Amino acid sequence: MIRFKAGTPRWVPPRPASRAPAPFRLPLRSRTGGRRAAVRPGGRRRVRDLALPVALGATAVAYRLTCPLARDDALCARLVSSAVLCAVCTGLVLHVRHRMLRELRQVRRVAEAAQSALLRTPPPHVDGLAVAAVQLPADRGARIGGDLYEVVATEHGVRAVIGDVRGHGLGAVGTVAAVLGSFREAVHDEAELAGVLRRLERAVARHLRERAGDEHAPAGTADAPVCEEFVTVLVLEILPDGEVRALNCGHPWPYLLSGARADPLARADPLPPLGPFPLPPELPVVACGRLLPGDALVLHTDGAEEARDADGRFFPLREVLTDAAGEHPVAPRTVLRTVLGALLRHTVGPPEDDVALLIIGNERPPRRAPAGVRGAARPAAADPPPTDQLQFPA
Repeated sequence: MIRFKAGTPRWVPPRPASRAPAPFRLPLRSRTGGRRAAVRPGGRRRVRDLALPVALGATAVAYRLTCPLARDDALCARLVSSAVLCAVCTGLVLHVRHRMLRELRQVRRVAEAAQSALLRTPPPHVDGLAVAAVQLPADRGARIGGDLYEVVATEHGVRAVIGDVRGHGLGAVGTVAAVLGSFREAVHDEAELAGVLRRLERAVARHLRERAGDEHAPAGTADAPVCEEFVTVLVLEILPDGEVRALNCGHPWPYLLSGARADPLARADPLPPLGPFPLPPELPVVACGRLLPGDALVLHTDGAEEARDADGRFFPLREVLTDAAGEHPVAPRTVLRTVLGALLRHTVGPPEDDVALLIIGNERPPRRAPAGVRGAARPAAADPPPTDQLQFPA
């Protein structure tokens, strides 16, 4: 028999490491025996939610069984019984309404967080470029719809995308997520702009195949059949020297705000939208000149130009942009507020289709002429002379 002296620490065997931690419980003391009962954290809330309906129901039953007025057929007694019944019903309705509003607020917070993570607000400055963006969904209560945009600074330059999914509202959010997720990875991995567009095409095709496999509804009952879905996309990049190159798949060309004018960035024929038809083997990148310091690009979806007023007239986007381009340098936030205010006044409320605006302004300092250049004056045109035409000293 082993004996321990007083004060000698005894050896306690360690707990096995493989034992899983016990789930969290809230200890509550029972009224009957003083023992502790373990309940989950949500148990108190459920008990609190059921307390009021149970109390009101018990009040109604007790009134019916014990109160003499409940068994009296006189008019006054009937009025009192009706008042008690109305009070009980009103309490139940208010309790249910309060609970539903609380759940609705929680669902909205979760939805807003998810939507904000999907369509992130671009930073105000990206590699020396000022950025401002906004989206007006057609569905009320939604933060995003069928339009998408993104601006990312990469080692290949600042790359931006704007697109429009067929249809509008929350039904197009899945396609928006597929395009934006692929774009945010491809802009860093692909050195050429054509490679970025190829990645977007594969992402849209994969998403449509997954949707086709998940659809079990009869033909013609879906709001947007997979075979009819498409995405118009404009992908462009702005190099450090201000050179702009773009690839357009069925999307409206942006406007260039320069010298108090608003002109289309390019007039080349766009490629087909992503989805119904494959892209051609060769993807010629369109050279769009240079974005000089103080100028701005306005990328938009077709919902901005096709918004109508009460008389059916389209929104004069180019005229509004021309008025906004009067100041130099052009401030993207000022242009955004001007266009957004004019659009809401034109449509007298939210537009019927999703509208997205992405404005990129060049706030980089102007580049100086290289040292040793003879007779090289700063060109007034948007495109500077090529380097092979510059005269260098012998």
